[in-house]
Amino acid sequence: MSAYNSRREDLRMSEFDPLLAPIPGAEHRDLNGVALDIAKVGAGRVKRVVYEPGFRWSTHMKPNVGTDLCMHAHVGFIVRGKVGVRYSDGCVKEFTAPAAVSIEPGHDGWVAGDEQAVLIEFDFEGDTCERLGLAGEHQHKS
Repeated sequence: MSAYNSRREDLRMSEFDPLLAPIPGAEHRDLNGVALDIAKVGAGRVKRVVYEPGFRWSTHMKPNVGTDLCMHAHVGFIVRGKVGVRYSDGCVKEFTAPAAVSIEPGHDGWVAGDEQAVLIEFDFEGDTCERLGLAGEHQHKS
């Protein structure tokens, strides 16, 4: 069993840690090194995303997605660890817990350091940018 495949068992064993404990009523997915729990809330979703140390979108997700960059917006709160993103224009951002997170589509992302990164994310599936008033792609603010 790979380290990524054993993740769900680790979550079951981590009930003492509310950041990693199973979430009643949420759909659970293990996806290429990412443990994802999704709960429908009204017209949107609340997700807990656990990224393992060493995770990088271009290495672990790109081969299965078919795009050069992650084309999803990520909005939420990082509660543990640190993540970095690089946009197609070369701009790099880092988010270290605790921090609000807003990542526009068109990025590569990775876990920085040797600690899991845990992100609580809010989305509207394909309508996240529009519904939350975000740019559809990264733009430098002046």
